[in-house]
Amino acid sequence: MTTNLWVIDFGSLVGGVIINCAGIFGKRSEEEKANLHDRLLNGGNFDESCNRNDNGSESIFENAGFFSLLTFSWMGPLLSVGHQKTLDLEDVPQLAQSDSVNGVYPVFKNKLESYTGSDCRSGNDESSACRISTYKLAKALVFSTWDQVMSTAIYALVYTIATYVGPYLIAFFVQYLNGTRMFASEGYILVVAFIVAKLFECLSQRHWFFRLQQAGIRVRSSLVAMIYQKGLTLSSHSKQGHTSGEIINLMSVDADRIGLFSWYMHDLWMVPIQVGLALAILYSSLGLASLAALAATIAVMLANFPLGSIQERYQKKLMEAKDIRMKTTSEILKNMRILKLQAWEMKFLSKIFELRKEEASWLRKYVYTLAMITFTFWGAPTFVAVVTFGACMIMGIPLESGKVLSALATFRVLQEPIYNLPDTISMVIQTKVSLDRISSFLWLEDLPTDVVQKLPRGNSEAAVEVSNGNFSWDPSSEIPTLRDLNFKALHGTRVAVCGTVGSGKSSLLSCILGEVPKLSGTIKLCGTTAYVAQSPWIQSGKIQDTILFGKEMDIEKYENILEACSLKKDLEILPFGDQTVIGERGINLSGGQKQRIQIARALYQDADIFLFDDPFSAVDAHTGSHLFKECLLGLLASKTVIYVTHQVEFLPSADIILVMKDGKIIQVGKYNDILTSGTDFMELVGAHKDALEVLGSMDLANSNSSSIAETSQQQQALSVKDKKSEQSDKIDDEVTEKGQLVQEEEREKGKVGFWVYWRYCTTAYKGVLVPLILLSQILFELLQIGSNYWMAWAAPVSKDTKPPVSGATLIYVFVALSLASSLCVLSRALLLVTAGYETAKVLFNKMHTSIFRAPMSFFDSTPSGRILNRASTDQSEVDTSFFSQIGSFAFAVIQLLGIALCSKFCALK
Repeated sequence: MTTNLWVIDFGSLVGGVIINCAGIFGKRSEEEKANLHDRLLNGGNFDESCNRNDNGSESIFENAGFFSLLTFSWMGPLLSVGHQKTLDLEDVPQLAQSDSVNGVYPVFKNKLESYTGSDCRSGNDESSACRISTYKLAKALVFSTWDQVMSTAIYALVYTIATYVGPYLIAFFVQYLNGTRMFASEGYILVVAFIVAKLFECLSQRHWFFRLQQAGIRVRSSLVAMIYQKGLTLSSHSKQGHTSGEIINLMSVDADRIGLFSWYMHDLWMVPIQVGLALAILYSSLGLASLAALAATIAVMLANFPLGSIQERYQKKLMEAKDIRMKTTSEILKNMRILKLQAWEMKFLSKIFELRKEEASWLRKYVYTLAMITFTFWGAPTFVAVVTFGACMIMGIPLESGKVLSALATFRVLQEPIYNLPDTISMVIQTKVSLDRISSFLWLEDLPTDVVQKLPRGNSEAAVEVSNGNFSWDPSSEIPTLRDLNFKALHGTRVAVCGTVGSGKSSLLSCILGEVPKLSGTIKLCGTTAYVAQSPWIQSGKIQDTILFGKEMDIEKYENILEACSLKKDLEILPFGDQTVIGERGINLSGGQKQRIQIARALYQDADIFLFDDPFSAVDAHTGSHLFKECLLGLLASKTVIYVTHQVEFLPSADIILVMKDGKIIQVGKYNDILTSGTDFMELVGAHKDALEVLGSMDLANSNSSSIAETSQQQQALSVKDKKSEQSDKIDDEVTEKGQLVQEEEREKGKVGFWVYWRYCTTAYKGVLVPLILLSQILFELLQIGSNYWMAWAAPVSKDTKPPVSGATLIYVFVALSLASSLCVLSRALLLVTAGYETAKVLFNKMHTSIFRAPMSFFDSTPSGRILNRASTDQSEVDTSFFSQIGSFAFAVIQLLGIALCSKFCALK
């Protein structure tokens, strides 16, 4: 006895030393690698300014002391602030550099490149050594977070050992309380051992979970960063096979699932240790009957596998049905204005309900399978106990109260590995599928890096030079998209590109940008490039931020650009000027305003080469004339400008005109030089003869400039007046007196009231199931306490004590109580998932009915992503997990009350 207690104390001491070393090791390793991270970051593609904390503050976790790390007291200041006020983003401390994406991604990328070869370009090298396989990706993830992997393994081992100390000591406690004492201070040593074991169990578990979550976040951040960076470099051919929704799924679902695997990564080696420790304790108490416990444990584990397989199949079907519903919902939200104008919203709402009905059929199967798994989880200890004690009766092994209570406690601890192993295997399979999907995406073909040869500024007299160029969007096509390209644009020249529709004008600009695969030839660029697309791309956010696009504010330059782009009048009309928030997809801007903001954004970048893809087609004639004069002929007079246009009046001002047909440049020269009868350019100009007669040549238009200016001013005044009237109506309808069109998402502050939970609990069947669920849990708790009390009372204290009942009676009563408690668990689980399922159906219908009946101003001022989050993420929580969380809380309260009453009863007795 004394030897056992000293072994326990020594083990606790060793465990404490291991925990301390793990904490110090994890801390020191992060500090030692800080310089390495800085070197990687400074040498990578990230801007150096991104590597510093935004507000210059330091991470409180990174600078916390040993005791603060051990007890998590470094969270105290944040909790104190949260107690005084609602936490905002600025209240949250800075992340440590080793936890930020700027810290973890370069380390992960460096590891991955070390396995695939730093010279390999993903997707462009066909050699197997360069392929980012699932194995290499998983290996890079593991070794980039190796410190967390090892420290969490130590914490997991300490937690596992400490968990089984309690069940092992129960037998000695019972012997001590019944008068069997080895020495005077035995009771004190037992109490200290219990307290120390529980202390280490608690601390190791908290640090284990914290480090697991930390590792999972690092893994997820690394994967999201790599997928995002890969998405920016995909070739056009790769983009055709992968929609943006699929890429978003990789970043949200698959990356999150792989990050979640950190919670399961140690279970594969922990489960055998947990089962082995449990069997060792059972063997010391019950002898060969522990083999029956082993057989029962294996049987329960095997029973979990088909349930897990069925649940996985139902979950897959559920996700497929949800994807179809979300795709339809997204399309409906994008076209809600048309549905409202045609009064079709209720008809399309019925389509959503039909899709939800299909989804709900799989959801019902999924949650009822979840109920069976819950029943297995709670019923497993009872089943193992019945089999083990039955084996004791058959083998004639005497049952003593101390050994019985020790065995019961061991069965309860054994519940965790029984449940975890099938879940872990299922998670391994799901994680591998996600790794396969991401590795396949990372292996897609990138934009070719050898298309454009970029030269430093001032190294060539030509800003753009194309020699013997042949390019094709589809490299396998026999006919190139662009062929036999030869032209040179000197610095400071204006190059116009014209031709019929489909002649390859836009492809020529894409070719200069390096986005079209090269078949042969060379392209040389000398300087930086800015591009203005034909279809404007506008970010959501303030107009000023959109124009600056990350650049620092230069007031004089900014004002000149606004004037040149005719934006000042528009900003005067808008309620908040350039601080107006642009709605989703530019909902509160006209097409011309979006195009002019896009041009202003390009001008503010102050590049050397500007590429314009017919930007004047989205604006009226006088605005287009103003943009051309003030921007291309004014602010960009000293820049190299290549512009595509269908408006012949802008061609005479070009230094060089490129006439394209069928992917070839068929004419090159100045306006008057190539305006020859019988040429394609002459035909193009002839088609615009009326426009030429009105506007004339840019060189001969000086005599009429004053009258044109007056007419332009009058038209602009009328246009501004109409816009102002239209905009004011829009503002009255969609903008509050003091608010933006797009408001920040409302966030509830304070605590969630009891009424909210009560309404949720009483939504299904008016709350009839709630008392039945609580009654099932109360009966289960009473039966559990009763079965344990029965075994402790009916079993003799020792071999020499006469038992109050026979062995058969002892086992039969225990089996009856166990079966009754199992039935209570089953009824509780079935009633709980039924209530949760019905509540989810009701809330879904109410939410979508409210959304579809909302006025159009709601959709103009609410980003569709915010609505989709409610219909996807939040609805998924209500569908599959919210009911179990509320149920777990209620069950825990009942369990605590049961323990408290039982403790009081035993103390009085």
